[in-house]
Amino acid sequence: MTEIGIGILGGGYMGKAHAVAMLAAGAVFNTALRPRLEMVCASSDQSAERYRKAYGFARATADWHVLVSDPKVEAVVIASPQNTHRAAAEAAFALGKPVFCEKPMGASLEDSRAMVAAAEASGCVNMVGFNYIRTPASRYARHLIASGAIGTVTWFRGEHTEDFLADPQSPATWRTSGMANGTMGDLAPHMINAALALIGPIARVIAEVETIHRVRPGGTVTNDDHAQMMCRFASGVMGQMYFSRVSTGRKMGYAYEITGTKGAIRFDQEDQNALWLYRAEGPEATRGFIKILMGPEHPDYEPFCQGPGHGTGYQDQIIIEAKDFLEAIHGGTAVWPTFRDGMAVSQIVAAALASSATQTWQDVAAF
Repeated sequence: MTEIGIGILGGGYMGKAHAVAMLAAGAVFNTALRPRLEMVCASSDQSAERYRKAYGFARATADWHVLVSDPKVEAVVIASPQNTHRAAAEAAFALGKPVFCEKPMGASLEDSRAMVAAAEASGCVNMVGFNYIRTPASRYARHLIASGAIGTVTWFRGEHTEDFLADPQSPATWRTSGMANGTMGDLAPHMINAALALIGPIARVIAEVETIHRVRPGGTVTNDDHAQMMCRFASGVMGQMYFSRVSTGRKMGYAYEITGTKGAIRFDQEDQNALWLYRAEGPEATRGFIKILMGPEHPDYEPFCQGPGHGTGYQDQIIIEAKDFLEAIHGGTAVWPTFRDGMAVSQIVAAALASSATQTWQDVAAF
């Protein structure tokens, strides 16, 4: 086992999740590289020191340049606001350091392109944080599709719906300012990433993006509340997706349905330890969706628990990400999803926004 010094930009919600994941990954997965929490960066010296004490970092700073350039920080995790992603990643790659970056990559498609260029020029391991597709259930869904269990895929429907801003009296915050923080910047990338992982590249999109509550207590909303999108995959499969932060009653509505010529799959993150599978076989009277409970036979489940049906949770998804990042560094080869995979999501978001503005189909390759 070899130690590796980890620096994390951001100590809030996701910063904490990544700190906990790095501490746990070695014990859960017996990784060859064992993380050492070397430094955390936050917006002020006071908050950085608070996070240092809470999470167990050796040192703290309010200057990300200090963290990235420190020789004891051997790999960088970016869990800070989108407008900080590009500069921090470019600086880390210039020093030959692997980078894990939370989605979305940067605040714009231009940022994503620049980050991909820096990553690939450096030859360093790079990875984007799309954690939901890493549940054992979604990993198993990918396996079922690839193995032909449901035949040829003919249709995809996906959504990422939540209700944290469904109440029009919820006050304006940083989430209601700037397109990077809107639904297309925040929630849509997760389901778009799922569509790419499950079905493959998307060729064309047509979308409508809308703000429902334009004024909230404390300010004007400058980004989007929800969006709908139809798409045509490069394989020819039809698809549709819906994204919303105002979907009353939905808490973690990351869900998808996939129809094939021999079966179908359904999944809902609010019941993340179950996958529903239909097989078009046997007598019609006995056909129907079956609920498959996740267990040790499914991807990345057994290291957490040896009992089927006991389940994994949100933090476990981040631990799986940490394991994949550490194994990529140890092996010297980037693993999915790389920065280029993250940029593919940014291209689709850009195409969808352009489609909404022009009310026309857009070719993703044009972006």
